[in-house]
Amino acid sequence: MKKIITVSFLALVCCVSFAQPAASYPEGLKVGDTAPDFTLKDAGGKKINLKQKLKSGPIVLVFYRGQWCPFCNRHLGVLNDSLQLIKEKGADLLAISPETQEGIAKTVNKTRAVFPVLHDVNMVVMKSYKVQYSVDEKTVEKYRGYGIDFDKANGTNGANLPVPATYIIGKDGIIKYVFFNTDYRKRPSVKEIIENL
Repeated sequence: MKKIITVSFLALVCCVSFAQPAASYPEGLKVGDTAPDFTLKDAGGKKINLKQKLKSGPIVLVFYRGQWCPFCNRHLGVLNDSLQLIKEKGADLLAISPETQEGIAKTVNKTRAVFPVLHDVNMVVMKSYKVQYSVDEKTVEKYRGYGIDFDKANGTNGANLPVPATYIIGKDGIIKYVFFNTDYRKRPSVKEIIENL
């Protein structure tokens, strides 16, 4: 019973509106744009380079907010459960977050992710993919009241989050598909991702 209450409480917390005007959100990269290259470390400290990964096939690149977000955990869990379908299309999956390595380890544990989950130090990749935005102080305080401290969760990345976007990047490094919605409760289905690979 306690677990059900905790999950419901977290879902309610994550539904708190950011109360930011739409103009304060980034717009994301578009289909046809060249995907910026990056090298980031996964939960085990292994370096992952996008350009190297693309040599083996397309990449499904997912930006998520953090292990404290039930919508992110559910989406990553569904993707992990469907990873074989993605791989059958010759593609691989990478997830990126501003959260600390400790938070990423919790994400991997909660979602049982067997794909690389990467820590975006200084939000370099989030900014280059135009998904990063600053959380307003009023919302920071609301979340803190629910036990979510962005400074603790994200370390030096602070109160900054990504719009939970999904990009499919072709072997040629060009973005073939984009799911970008500032409503963090909305995520692309596995079916939609597979159809665009």
